Amino acid sequence: MENNKQQFQAKTVTLGISGASGAQYGLRLLSCLLAADCKVYLLLSRAAEVVIATETNIVLPPSGQENSLQQQQDFLSELYGAKEGQLTLFSREDWFSPVASGSSSPASMVICPASGGTLSSIASGASNNLIERAADVALKERRQLIVVPRETPYSEVHLENMLKLTKMGVVVLPASPGFYAKADTVEDLIDFIVARILDQLDLPQNLMPRWGES
Repeated sequence: MENNKQQFQAKTVTLGISGASGAQYGLRLLSCLLAADCKVYLLLSRAAEVVIATETNIVLPPSGQENSLQQQQDFLSELYGAKEGQLTLFSREDWFSPVASGSSSPASMVICPASGGTLSSIASGASNNLIERAADVALKERRQLIVVPRETPYSEVHLENMLKLTKMGVVVLPASPGFYAKADTVEDLIDFIVARILDQLDLPQNLMPRWGES
């Protein structure tokens, strides 16, 4: 067990999944992070649970019941083959979690997908839930923060918030897959974006060749 901990604790990533359409991006990223032996702190918004139920065939244990958080964590760990202790799911108001403080939060955080409301809250410094607080911590500690908006078209508010976040050092990586790889399936398009996120995290990936590679 100790050897397993040493392997996946080499890189810890906070993954927030908000209520924007495109839950498949976040879930695919989760599976890739676990496969790469990363330790993952997972944050799910209430709206994200609704989107997952609507857009995928995954049936999460319902939240709001006794032991529901542990049940969701166990379900996702089994679904994606997580090692013991590799995946930790925190409640939306767990202010004592590592991600809520700069003294112990990971060096990297990804919000995928990131709703317009989440972008607005982060840009304005709101911390109404743990996703927003974790992002606020990443900003104040000058740590890596990647947001993956999945919206179209963008309003002026969306664009202003993305520009504001970019000026703060946030990587804004819209879920806009390229077609030069000649994708055959929807899964290929999802992998295109997930591959770009893994590149930003400096993690090895073979989902999609980089430009110029065969």
